[in-house]
Amino acid sequence: MTENNEILVPKKPKRRRMISAIIILFHVLGLLSSIHAIMSARTEQGAVAWAVSLNTIPYVAVPAYWVLGRSRFQGYVSSRQDEMDEIAGLEQAAIKQALDYALPMDQISPAARAAVGLAGLPFLRGNSLELLIDGDTTFASLLKGIDAAEEYILFQFFIVHDDEIGRQVKAHLVKKAQAGVRVFFLYDEMGSHDLPQAYMDDLRQAGVEVYNFHTQKGPGNRFQINFRNHRKIVVVDGKEAWVGGLNVGDEYLGRDPKFGHWRDTHMRIEGPAALGAQLSFAEDWYWASEHWLDLSWNPVPSEDGDIPVLILPTGPADELETANLMFVHAINSAQERIWIASPYFVPDRPVITALQLAGLRGVDVRILIPDTPDHLATWLAAFSYFDESASTGVDFYRYQDGFLHQKVMLVDDEVSTVGTANFDNRSFRLNFEITALVVDGDFAAEIEHMLEADFAKSRLMQPGEYDTKPWWFRFAVKLARLTAPIQ
Repeated sequence: MTENNEILVPKKPKRRRMISAIIILFHVLGLLSSIHAIMSARTEQGAVAWAVSLNTIPYVAVPAYWVLGRSRFQGYVSSRQDEMDEIAGLEQAAIKQALDYALPMDQISPAARAAVGLAGLPFLRGNSLELLIDGDTTFASLLKGIDAAEEYILFQFFIVHDDEIGRQVKAHLVKKAQAGVRVFFLYDEMGSHDLPQAYMDDLRQAGVEVYNFHTQKGPGNRFQINFRNHRKIVVVDGKEAWVGGLNVGDEYLGRDPKFGHWRDTHMRIEGPAALGAQLSFAEDWYWASEHWLDLSWNPVPSEDGDIPVLILPTGPADELETANLMFVHAINSAQERIWIASPYFVPDRPVITALQLAGLRGVDVRILIPDTPDHLATWLAAFSYFDESASTGVDFYRYQDGFLHQKVMLVDDEVSTVGTANFDNRSFRLNFEITALVVDGDFAAEIEHMLEADFAKSRLMQPGEYDTKPWWFRFAVKLARLTAPIQ
């Protein structure tokens, strides 16, 4: 009380009013974001998880959602829609010239038929293939192809390091650019975040056109760091293409003492199917640079083979979950075996169900994964699938001779795939990937021989093995499984 006996009524502190306003704002944003999640999420589980967290813990969930929550790269979709006529014209021109090499549907194995509809391109004959096992073989082939380029080189990788092999690749690209060959260099800014500016400057000064993929370009994508362009593509003159699991770095040559031997697989394609990889690069380049490349779309068959190949690009701009559908279809179509090699095995329910059903109907199902982790969460999560599938006839092998990074699948005795896609949510829904599908018994036999050598260097997990682990390990496995959608 004052001298005049007046009662002082404390005023509400500004800080309290500000905190209240922030709380209300977060809850409003959480509600609005949950509506967006329900309307746009590709899976029911994801929609429910986001809706609950956004409304119960919006202070954490709202920032996380707008950084990690979106599963569709809308900016890329809009870009393609805005220039649909131009894109359609390019695609139709490529398809029209390649149709002479199209494999009839009745000659395609049932395990691969759905890929035609998913890709919008047919299997193309007239190709010769070279299976490239590990880094030394792969980079020797890549550098030889770059050196032989006469008109242009399309070069795209998720990771490029400024190390010994990275500088060697740069030197070869610079030499070709200085010789008058057009060189186009595309990289993912997240995967190659440590690539120094000086590296790009050296390329540009030699005449190489350099762009990063710009995953945060365009309205609505500013805060998105969850999308990746995980593709690894090299195309020379529209006649040869390389795709597979290797990035550009010394570790892929086994030079990292942490991992030692780096087990990976790439492939070289010579023939009309190279145009499929070229088309994928052209679309990505348009998104990054906003201009189309003047390239050759005349298919040139190989003189050394007539193997049917289909190039299947997949990613978060697709209307359908293309990668997921392709793998589920192949698994469901398998009659004798389905062998899968993947460093990150965190599949969704449709995929693991398809694998379990294949095992139950007597198909030889083998999953080859690394025993040495490079990403702890995905490594842990894989244990839960072994525990769940142990009684269904699905065998899990853990590679012992270094780190396993290849992305390969073999279905029966005819269908095989080599590409960049892992068996996880990131590759199924968040990453831009590319896979080469091959329908050929001889090439499948090469894949079989390669994987048998890998199995011989692996440990077959035994029933009950998971149960012997300590409780804290099993808890970590279950927790890793829960976070699979954002791994």
